[in-house]
Amino acid sequence: MYHDDSWLEWPFFDDTHRQLAKALNQWCVDNLGEVDHTDVNQACKDLVSQLGKAGWLRYCIPSGDADEVLSLGGIYPQIDSRSVCILRETLGRYDALADFAFAMQGLGSGAITLAGSEAIRQRYLPRVATGEAIAAFALSEPDAGSDVAALTCSASRDGDAFVLNGRKTWISNGGIADFYCVFVRTEVDAGSRGISAFVVDADTPGLSVESQINVMSPHPLATLRFDGCRVPAGQMLGEPGQGFKLAMRTLDIFRCSVAAAALGFARRALSEGLARASSRKMFGQTLADFQLTQAAFGDIATAIDQSALLTYRAAWTRDVVGRSTTAETAMAKMASTESAQWVIDRVLQMFGGQGLVSNTPVERLYRDIRALRIYEGATEVQKLIIARELLKATK
Repeated sequence: MYHDDSWLEWPFFDDTHRQLAKALNQWCVDNLGEVDHTDVNQACKDLVSQLGKAGWLRYCIPSGDADEVLSLGGIYPQIDSRSVCILRETLGRYDALADFAFAMQGLGSGAITLAGSEAIRQRYLPRVATGEAIAAFALSEPDAGSDVAALTCSASRDGDAFVLNGRKTWISNGGIADFYCVFVRTEVDAGSRGISAFVVDADTPGLSVESQINVMSPHPLATLRFDGCRVPAGQMLGEPGQGFKLAMRTLDIFRCSVAAAALGFARRALSEGLARASSRKMFGQTLADFQLTQAAFGDIATAIDQSALLTYRAAWTRDVVGRSTTAETAMAKMASTESAQWVIDRVLQMFGGQGLVSNTPVERLYRDIRALRIYEGATEVQKLIIARELLKATK
């Protein structure tokens, strides 16, 4: 497989990032050659366990603050965006479900990292780091996707607990998670200011999986139902009414890594395309000998580097400069997912009819990339975010 790691020479990285990329790449070669996706739920559970035992999940949670009684199990005191992006890009090159399994451990527990009490952080995060507990982020509803402030799943106070009622849908890891970070309405008619967040264990009475959702790139996905689900008040994350801000902060941490996953998919497509073009004989030469093919590879390589520069600029700015990267992350997410879709489509075209055969690498990539242009903020939303940040700077 063609593998170019010259991007690690860029000044965005230090030696620890370079060592991480090389060690992870070798682990992927040794462990992700043939991942059986027949039972997608079991496959995801197995991948979480493998990633945990190998220590990779330690990068998606912090080690904890200086005043923490015990370490939370993470590598760094704060989550390092560049490391998370390197992990997702590398895992994405080998197996989309492995990338998903890693990413959801971070996103699913991110609200606990940001706003959990010390007791909650100690209870959940070390098990996330080892792969002993599977995490999930429960935000979307049937009528509240991009418009998060429209959610209606509610929680009402009842003594020392809150009672949750309603539905959540499009929940990744739904049905296999050990706990869910759930965002619900605690104040009626308060818009985004009336949303609070809770950690809900999967075995809590009143919480059930209403249905599994099958999608074009299979992964655990479900609709959840809450019917009088009683959750102790101590399971609230942060302050009442701060759930919307917490959800957005959680997404902000991990949205840049979506761009990295798309980058990994695009790099794998380039590798498959080069192998195909170099070996496919036609009209007395190889496909790679045609100028049209060479021109396509020129466009593909440039698109990949453009995406990588935007992605790691955003991650570096967050890690090193330490300021908000809302605009940079939106640019990276939009550019990387859109260009990866184009790259994969162009490579599939090189395969002709062979590219349409189910469960071949390029056919899987064609299905895997599509969702990334939608989840964690669709491309259209990213454009609005970028414009909003530009206009804000003029005031």
